[in-house]
Amino acid sequence: MDKIVIEGCRPLKGEVAISGAKNAALPLITATLLTSGWHTLHNVPDLRDTRTILALLASLGAKWERQGTTVRINSDKIENFEASYDLVKTMRASVLVLGPLLARLGRARVSLPGGCAIGARPIDLHVQALAKMGADFTLEGGYVDGSVKGRLTGSTVYFDIPTVTGTENILMAAVLAKGTTIIKNAAKEPEIGNLIDMLTAMGARIRGRDTDLLQVEGVKKLRPAEGVTIIADRIETGTYLIALGAAGGEAKITNCDPSLLPSLLEKLRVAGVEIEEGRSWIRVGRTGHLRSIDIKTMPFPGFPTDLQAQIMALMTLSRGLSVITETIFENRFMHVAELRRMGADIRVDGHSAIVNGHGRLLGAPVMATDLRASASLVVAALAAEGTTEISRVYHLDRGYEDLEGKLTRLGAVIRRVKETQ
Repeated sequence: MDKIVIEGCRPLKGEVAISGAKNAALPLITATLLTSGWHTLHNVPDLRDTRTILALLASLGAKWERQGTTVRINSDKIENFEASYDLVKTMRASVLVLGPLLARLGRARVSLPGGCAIGARPIDLHVQALAKMGADFTLEGGYVDGSVKGRLTGSTVYFDIPTVTGTENILMAAVLAKGTTIIKNAAKEPEIGNLIDMLTAMGARIRGRDTDLLQVEGVKKLRPAEGVTIIADRIETGTYLIALGAAGGEAKITNCDPSLLPSLLEKLRVAGVEIEEGRSWIRVGRTGHLRSIDIKTMPFPGFPTDLQAQIMALMTLSRGLSVITETIFENRFMHVAELRRMGADIRVDGHSAIVNGHGRLLGAPVMATDLRASASLVVAALAAEGTTEISRVYHLDRGYEDLEGKLTRLGAVIRRVKETQ
């Protein structure tokens, strides 16, 4: 097992390019199950999660090949309908095959998903919505087994709470369903817009992009996706923005989309981080003290839950009191204990963390507990006095492409080593 060692207190400088969005790549790769032919996707990040979803598609009968950031997928022979536990256990997004398999094959058997332990995130909403479209389900041996006679049938689906993967799953099921499907209280994240653009290019009929009311008129057949581009990863962008705010210095972030991070950019400016935006770049710098800010995570365009841990690390370096409230996942403060090991003064009260920033962190051995918690420890380590060792960094590999290389090019002293048993 690997660990990352970071020598802190070194201002960052230079330029860093953002990769394609993990949270967009996974549903877009899964959408290739909907119809046969060769599909071509560009700007696909090479991550543990994207490799997992491609391996899952291969187990269902697909073939794929990668050249650089371009991935080609052939889905002619999708005959297997079972997503096994061995593949699904490491990544909750694997449940995204449920809708496409039911739409194309009329059958899907998917292991209950695993992934980061940051909350229950049940798939009940997915199953209930697909049942309204005519699918029958049984739950046995840790698998959700679904079937439908003939085609799925369009229906009106209402989500009690906006769910990103739920919205994506129902979208993919609805494009081949008979009749019209209406999704109310749909999630509006940019990654869903990316999926809608791909499905539309494949011949789907979808109205309501970027709204919470989606209307899908089912078609009998789709064509392969050709030349679809994955959007820039707004969470990776945000992580580097926050890291630069923590470590200090000045750098330019390229291949990104500032419009996808309205709440973060505003909060960073209030905190004292200097931000300059272009169409596909952000210049960021900090020389003075950080000011404390309050954060409340919300669905897009609100503050992303996937940046909550990172902004908390930044606030430990501020001068003052910050209140960070988590509204999306009920168990997403596991990084607090590790930040305390580095000298942070944080108290958890229900769904809020009260951060008493005193402008200083100290390097320490810490352990990553999930993907974004891992990133928060990297942020903290870059600014901390001394050396920090972060163990269980396989979490980082799920969502950050070439993290050590990108930070090294910005001037960080960071290396990956094998942990001794």
